[in-house]
Amino acid sequence: MSDVPRKLLAEALGTALLLAVVIGSGIMAERLSGGNVAIALLANTLATVGGLYILIEVFGPISGAHFNPAVSLAMTARGALPRSLLGPYVLVQLLGAMLGAWLAHAMFDMSIVQFATKVRSGTGPWIAEAVATAGLLLVILRAPASRVAAMVACYIGAAYWFTASTSFANPAAAFGRMFSDSFAGIAPASVPGFIAAELVGAAIGVGIHLLLSPRQAPQASAGRAATVERTTAIE
Repeated sequence: MSDVPRKLLAEALGTALLLAVVIGSGIMAERLSGGNVAIALLANTLATVGGLYILIEVFGPISGAHFNPAVSLAMTARGALPRSLLGPYVLVQLLGAMLGAWLAHAMFDMSIVQFATKVRSGTGPWIAEAVATAGLLLVILRAPASRVAAMVACYIGAAYWFTASTSFANPAAAFGRMFSDSFAGIAPASVPGFIAAELVGAAIGVGIHLLLSPRQAPQASAGRAATVERTTAIE
């Protein structure tokens, strides 16, 4: 298989498995927690942290393990992802997210096709999504290459608890989770607000990274961008 199809397959599979982890663990947590939402969220968080770390390690060397249109957009802006791949990356991420939701439903003997009814809207959740995504991009861009997977997974785990939105931080995750009327779901009407906030947050994260970075020679900057592209990921 040539290089581009391998990258796209890795992004599709990685995003699908990420959503299966998030949604599937949410379903299991809700069934076993006896109505205790805090315990359910804790279980959902731990599964997501572990799954995200593994997926970044597995798919990072192939596609960069973005699993996130906001990350792909940022990498394209930095020159680490060719502009010609941005559209295909986003497309397979969205498709993978939807398939991941369906896979989770199939594993738990639920109706495959469904839509979420959980409303997640308002100024607080939108600010939270901007903060979560800005922090995610900052971690991705500034973490040492050998620690990106662990640091991204830990950040997402923390952001589950310190943000009012439980840290989607990912337009593909928001898109996929609207296809699941479960613990991790989000009503379709709430998705545009989340995606807008995530894109604003991504821009803020990149901006903060640039403010913190010393001025570099063009060749050194390009080398850093290439390193980041090979080792990045998101929920």
